[in-house]
Amino acid sequence: MNSPDSHRFDPPGRPAAPGSGWIEVVCGSMFSGKTEELLRRIKRARLARQPVLLFKPRIDNRYDAVKVVSHEGVTADALPVASADDLLGRVRAETAVVGIDEVQFFDGRIVAVAGILADRGVRVIAAGLDQDYRGEPFGPIGALLAVAEYATKLHAVCAVCGAHASRSQRLVASEAQLFVGGAAAYEARCRGCFVDDVLVSE
Repeated sequence: MNSPDSHRFDPPGRPAAPGSGWIEVVCGSMFSGKTEELLRRIKRARLARQPVLLFKPRIDNRYDAVKVVSHEGVTADALPVASADDLLGRVRAETAVVGIDEVQFFDGRIVAVAGILADRGVRVIAAGLDQDYRGEPFGPIGALLAVAEYATKLHAVCAVCGAHASRSQRLVASEAQLFVGGAAAYEARCRGCFVDDVLVSE
């Protein structure tokens, strides 16, 4: 059995024909390394000379408007899009791999779009939060996990006790699910230290 930190994944090969694509989901809490893992897979695809497109939701401009940026400072050029259909319209015929960062911020149509691309023979790699600040499934992530061929769940380190963290504790007073924030607004928590009905504020 793999340990909670055994998350390295490399697919069985390159999608080669319509209908032979697949969907991979990398999920977990804030600060669990989701974006780093997404960028690692994208880098390997590029090293294999596979045509790659990397997308991010336009709403997420915390660090850069046209780059995917991890909390550790790893970056890659990306196309910001406003919707799932906007993303679909930008995928070229020769594209072999599509990466999607912060997939939880997309509309529910992203599930169908990922399926359309996989049916075309595209490898789709989507990374995002699996739970919101209340500990509930975030946006389309639950449905996307259900149709994905591969799923990787990463863990952070609990900011309170040091255990494996699977939840994102919001530290600012906001009840909006689509609240985009970084290290000052969230911290990783384990199940025992997570507070799901209180917004912690300074």
